[in-house]
Amino acid sequence: MSQPSPLRSDPVGPVRVAPVTPLTQYVLKLTSRCDLACDHCYVYEHPDQSWRGQPRVMTPATVETAARRIAEHAVAHRLDAVRVVLHGGEPLLAGVARVAATAGTLRRVIEPVARLDLRMQSNGLLLTPAMGDVLVAHDVKVGISLDGDRAANDLHRRHVNGTSSHAQVLRALTLLRRPAYRSVYAGILCTVDLANDPIGVYEALLAEEPPRIDFLLPHANWDRPPVRPEGVPTPYADWLLTIHRRWLADGRPVPIRLLESLLDGATATEAVGLGPADLVVIETDGSFEQVDSLKSAFHGAAATGLDVFRHEVDDAAAHPGIAVRQIGLAGLSATCQSCPVVGRCGGGLFAHRYRSGSGFDNPSVYCADLAQLVRSTATTSARVPSGPADTLSRTVLDDLGVGAGAEESVRHLASVHLGVVRALVVALSPTAAEDPLAAAGWALLVDLDVDAPDAVRTVLGHPFVRHWAQRCRTGASADLTYLANVAAAAAVHAGVDAQLAVAARDGVIHLPTLGAITLGVDVEAADLSVARGSIEVRAGGRRVRVRPTAPDGPVEWRPVRSVDGAVLLEDTDPYRDCFDLPVAPRLTPQETTRWRDQLRLALRRVDDHAPDYAPGLRTLLRAVVPLRPDPTGRSRSAAARTAFGAVAVTPAADAEALAVLLVHEVQHLKLDAILDVCDLFDRADPRTLRVPWRTDPRPVEGALHGVYAHLAVADVWRRRSDPTAQGHYRQYRDWTDGAIDALLDLETLTPAGDRFVRHMRATVDLWP
Repeated sequence: MSQPSPLRSDPVGPVRVAPVTPLTQYVLKLTSRCDLACDHCYVYEHPDQSWRGQPRVMTPATVETAARRIAEHAVAHRLDAVRVVLHGGEPLLAGVARVAATAGTLRRVIEPVARLDLRMQSNGLLLTPAMGDVLVAHDVKVGISLDGDRAANDLHRRHVNGTSSHAQVLRALTLLRRPAYRSVYAGILCTVDLANDPIGVYEALLAEEPPRIDFLLPHANWDRPPVRPEGVPTPYADWLLTIHRRWLADGRPVPIRLLESLLDGATATEAVGLGPADLVVIETDGSFEQVDSLKSAFHGAAATGLDVFRHEVDDAAAHPGIAVRQIGLAGLSATCQSCPVVGRCGGGLFAHRYRSGSGFDNPSVYCADLAQLVRSTATTSARVPSGPADTLSRTVLDDLGVGAGAEESVRHLASVHLGVVRALVVALSPTAAEDPLAAAGWALLVDLDVDAPDAVRTVLGHPFVRHWAQRCRTGASADLTYLANVAAAAAVHAGVDAQLAVAARDGVIHLPTLGAITLGVDVEAADLSVARGSIEVRAGGRRVRVRPTAPDGPVEWRPVRSVDGAVLLEDTDPYRDCFDLPVAPRLTPQETTRWRDQLRLALRRVDDHAPDYAPGLRTLLRAVVPLRPDPTGRSRSAAARTAFGAVAVTPAADAEALAVLLVHEVQHLKLDAILDVCDLFDRADPRTLRVPWRTDPRPVEGALHGVYAHLAVADVWRRRSDPTAQGHYRQYRDWTDGAIDALLDLETLTPAGDRFVRHMRATVDLWP
C-alpha cells in the first residue's frame, strides 16, 4: 500500500525553511528500464515501484523542456555552471542517436547561459565505439558501476537470467582507457559488500585505471537495516578503513570521493558532510523528484507532485524534502545536532535515516560506522597533507616508545614515511600537468612505478625529495620542474632508456641520489638521455656524457659519495639546505676521505656502545650532510622533519662524539615520522613546560623531542664504564627522568601519547 511521504505530511522537526537555495545538479532519467537485474538496486528492488508507470525513454520534447527549465534557473540565480547526469535505469538503452540528440539539446539550450558539466552513470554493457564517439563529441563523462573482480561483481550485478555481467563491464572499461575515449572516463562506482575482501576490491578497481573511485554503502534504513555480522559493531567502517589505510599507504594513487570528503573535510558527496544537497531528479515523464535513493524507504518517498511542464526549478527547490537538505545542521535530528562528529558526518545519506513513524528525523542506520570513519580519519587532515592515517599499529608505536624499537618496527616506520612522500608527490600531479617538464616527468615516474617500483622507492626515499615536494606544496611553483629530475634519477636506477627535458639551476643538473652535472652554460633546462647505463645532457651547445655508477668521471660530473654504499655523504643536493645550520659546500677529495673514515668508525661505535639502537639507525640513516664548522668550535648537529633519513653535522672531534650525535638525531627523525601519522598530544594546547636542559620554556612537541633524544643518549653513555661517560649518563638520565614527569603532569597527551611516554618512563625506571 502506498505510504504518504512524511516530508510532506509530517515535516522533519520544527524547521523554518529559508528562501530558495538554487539547484546546480540535475539527474536526468533518460530511461526507466535496465538491462541488468542487480538485487541491490534501489530503483527496482526496493519498496518504491514507481518506475513501472514511467515511460521507457524520455521524449525529445521532455528533454527540451527540462533543458529550458534548467537554463531559466541558471539565469535567475546567476549560476556560472550546472551539472546534468544522464541516468536511468540504464541510459545507454536509449541508443546512440537518442543519447546524441539529448546531449546536443542540453548543450544548445544551457551553454549560452551557464557552463554545462554533462555526465552519465552507466553499467557499461552497451558502451561501444560508436557510443564512445558520441560521448566524446558532446563531452559526456561517463562513470561505470563495478563492484570488484568477477566474484565480487557477480554477487549482485547479474543479468535477469543470472549470468555474469563482469566481462562486458571490463570491455567497457578497456574501451574507456583507449586514448580516443580516455577524456570521457569519469571513474568507477562501487557498492560495499561485506562478503567481499576490501583489498581485493580496491586492487580490482585500481587495475582499471579509473580517474576516480567512489564507494556507496548499501541502501538501507531502520526498517530495512543492513547486514551486520554478530558481535561486530562497525563492520562497514572496518571494511572501508581497510581500504583507507592501503590507499593512503599507496600515496592516494586515485581520488576516492568518500574517503577524500572525510579526510579533507570537504563535501564532495551527499553521503557525508553538512554541505547543501543541491540536487533534483527529473524522471522520464518530466516529473521533478527528490534524490532517488529515497526510493529505498517506501513507495512514493521521492515524489514531489511537480513537473517541468507546469513548474519551475524554483518550485522544486522550495519543496520541503529538498529544502530541508540544504540548511545543514538545522535539518538534522536532535541526536545528530548534538553529536561531536556531525560536522564531518553530516548525518549520513538522507535515505538511510528513514524509520516508520518518525520519517527521516533520525540518525543514519549507519551511524556507528560513520562515527568510526570520522574518528579514524579526522586527525589525518591536520597532519602531513595526503599522508597515511594511523598506519602505526599500537604494537609498533609502543615498541618505538621504549626508545630504540625493534628493527622490524623501525622498518615499518620507514615504510609509512615513504607513503607520506608518495602522497606528497601524487598531490603535485594536477599542477604538474600544467608544466611541460613536470608533466613529462610525472608520466615517466608513473610508468616506472609499474615497471621498476624499487627504483622509484629508492629515489622517493631520498631525504630531500620530501623537502622539495613540500616546498612545491607551499607555493614554490618554480621548483615543480624538478619532478623531471626525480623521474630521470629513477630511470637511471631502473636501468631503462629514457629521454626527457630536465630542470637546471645555475647551469647545473641535479639528480637526487646520484649527483650533479655542471653544464658550464646558464640555462634553466636541458635535454637528458639515459641509455645503456650512461647519462647524456645537451643544452646551450654543450654536451656532457657521464656514467653515474663509475667511481670517477669528467670534471663536469659531481657524484654523490657514500660510506660503504650504505650512507650517502650528501654535498650536492640543492634541497639539503633545510636545516637551521649552514651546509658545507662540495667537499674536497681530502675532506671526503676524512668524513668517510670518521663516519665508518662512528657507525662501528654505535654498534658497540648502542647495540639496541644500531639496527634502527642503520635502517633509517640514508644521508649525512656536512655542515660548515661552528665559529665557536662546538660540535653541532640537526635533523629536519622534511628530510627524513638525513642527519646534518659539523666536523666532529672524533668518532665517539659523532656516534652520539648520530644516535641523538636519528631519534628526532623517528619521532618526526611518528608525529606525521600519530597525534601524541593536543596540538591546540598552547601551554609550555620547563625542561632541565633549556632555560626557556618549551612547547610540548619540543619537550617530547628532547626526552626521546636524551633517552637514547643516556643509554649510549650508560653502557660505558669510564668516569666521564658515567657522568654524562647521570646528567642525561636525570634530564630525561624529570622531563617525563613534566609531560605526564601537563595532561595534554593523547591516549597514544600517554602510552608512548609511559613506555619511556618504564625504560628509565629499569636503569640504575
